Amino acid sequence: MTRKTVLITGAGSGIGRELAIEGAHRGYALILAGRTLAALEETRDLAASDACECVLADVTKPQGRAALCAATAGNLDILINNAGILSVGALSVLDDDMLERMLMTNLAAPIALCRDLLPALRAAQGRVVNVGSVFGDIAYPYFAAYSATKFGLRGFSDALRRELWGENVNVTYIAPRATKTGATGAFAALVEPMDMTLDDASRVAQQAWDAIEAGRKEAFPKGKERLFVRIQRMFPRLIDRSVGPQAHSPAVLSALINAGLLTKEKSETSIHEL
Repeated sequence: MTRKTVLITGAGSGIGRELAIEGAHRGYALILAGRTLAALEETRDLAASDACECVLADVTKPQGRAALCAATAGNLDILINNAGILSVGALSVLDDDMLERMLMTNLAAPIALCRDLLPALRAAQGRVVNVGSVFGDIAYPYFAAYSATKFGLRGFSDALRRELWGENVNVTYIAPRATKTGATGAFAALVEPMDMTLDDASRVAQQAWDAIEAGRKEAFPKGKERLFVRIQRMFPRLIDRSVGPQAHSPAVLSALINAGLLTKEKSETSIHEL
């Protein structure tokens, strides 16, 4: 039997690496995409697969996406748009470069890659998998720009699913909560004061693959976040009343200042507004 082929972006670390390892265990042929060849090769070795190709590609660039299209040879069963970056802090501390990099990597690149790979996905009657975030439903303070990109990716997933209706190309949106990866350091100062739950990347990958193979249109983590998503969609004001005050608590503001994610002047204004 011919193995199904899955292309995973951002496969050199974090959730992408674990998706590759889990995919190999489930018998998929892998195309691993990323910007650092050594990291991709390490993922390949950990996956221990005899059907694994590493492709050095920046998905934000046309030439990077062209390399990935060539690697599929015109036939692709599953595209997993996992590559993403995160910049955290008050909006006032995010410069133009941070904003552009997040928008390009987290939103524009997945959209463009889906467009470019649609012929290969149609040929295989395949599936698009977009890795978003719980923050794509619950807009979180100090993650404003990141949340915006994940809201956009969720909206794109729904729109693409409807656009491809009847074409035998399906779409799954995966929304993990905060995960233990190399990116965790960007918001480590907020984990305790904002009472965040961190999941292991391997567990996130297992749940994602379960959702993919079950043909689900979306998947959220088990626990309080799943409940909060439902409340957010029906009664967003309740989330405002919970998260808003938490974001301006002395513990959170102090953590932000100490991490350089909020100016002291902004902190004093926030406390005064309480």
